[in-house]
Amino acid sequence: MFFEPHIPSALRRALQYAGEHGFVASMPQLLHARTNASYDNVIWNTWFTANSEENVVTTPRGKHVVVAVHGGGILASPARMERSLHSDLSRDNPEGLTGQTAIKISQQEARDVLQGKLPDGSEIPVYPFAEFKRGVANLPRRYGVVLDFELARQAKRGYERFEVLKDEPNMIVRAGGVEPLAAYLDKFQARNNTDLMGNWHPYNRIDPDQPQVRIPFLAGNRGGTGSEGKDQGLGWGYDAEYGMGGDASTVGMARYVAVAPMDIATSLRDLDFEL
Repeated sequence: MFFEPHIPSALRRALQYAGEHGFVASMPQLLHARTNASYDNVIWNTWFTANSEENVVTTPRGKHVVVAVHGGGILASPARMERSLHSDLSRDNPEGLTGQTAIKISQQEARDVLQGKLPDGSEIPVYPFAEFKRGVANLPRRYGVVLDFELARQAKRGYERFEVLKDEPNMIVRAGGVEPLAAYLDKFQARNNTDLMGNWHPYNRIDPDQPQVRIPFLAGNRGGTGSEGKDQGLGWGYDAEYGMGGDASTVGMARYVAVAPMDIATSLRDLDFEL
């Protein structure tokens, strides 16, 4: 885990650890890890930043869509993130932040991500939501999903029943599909026999004509208690069990998980140092 008070700094350290043959965990990977871990594992008991992003862009035909990318998209480079974070905050600046602290992206970046072309030269598959919901076999580690903006916007922003969340488009995209989402929600609900979980998005309070991107976060404090939004202040801060969020500020802290291959024979991690 790599924690820093500055998102690009945490991402830079995580990428360095992952190296050429590892990866920084996306939201589907974080949820998969939780689904397969015991509740006392740290993966369940703190919050995380996902190596995923949600871009609001306009298609060549003038339709607003959300292009989610898992595994590193436009913001795969910490330097790209810093460029906007350090930019002039003038409303007319095409590279700064929006008034709601999302990172502005260029028209070229918006056109490219629709086609699966990323600033680092990578090309990834991009699936329409309808196809993605039906299920895609053997998803790669890095891919995108295009979701209609109006469909994304219709979701309730806040705490919702699990049976509703299992069919909610934003949640399906964030979890990596219908089946992984259902598995995660069942395990989350069983932990404290709760009825609700938070599902957060910014789509009712932004200008979709402005190309922009945000990073989703995953809550995990309080041992899972309070996931119904009760007795936890605003309900969506770092210390809250707010569920899954996609409307957090891109200015702030981050905690990424990096995974890298390891040679157990040369590692100190599992050695017994006691005499």
